[in-house]
Amino acid sequence: MKPRHETEEVLPLADFAARASEVIRGLREHRRPVLITQSGEPAAVLLSPEEFDRLTQRARFLEAVDEGLADAHAGRMTSDAALGKLLDDELGKLES
Repeated sequence: MKPRHETEEVLPLADFAARASEVIRGLREHRRPVLITQSGEPAAVLLSPEEFDRLTQRARFLEAVDEGLADAHAGRMTSDAALGKLLDDELGKLES
């Protein structure tokens, strides 16, 4: 498991269960994840929906960059002129 950041709150599962509403309300306020432990070991991480969305969008962006780099390395590229022609053929020329 990745090392814990000092900005994370660590909470045993029993404490989380007893204070779940409070902890969930605090996610947006404190803007940091909560690490939930079980028997002293990391078991789960609780994030705000906004933080989850941010991480998901970042992961999708990085995957798209990786795909683009793989395409470039494999020679699967199209020139600007060829792309322009393809778009014109498919969508029609735009009126100037």
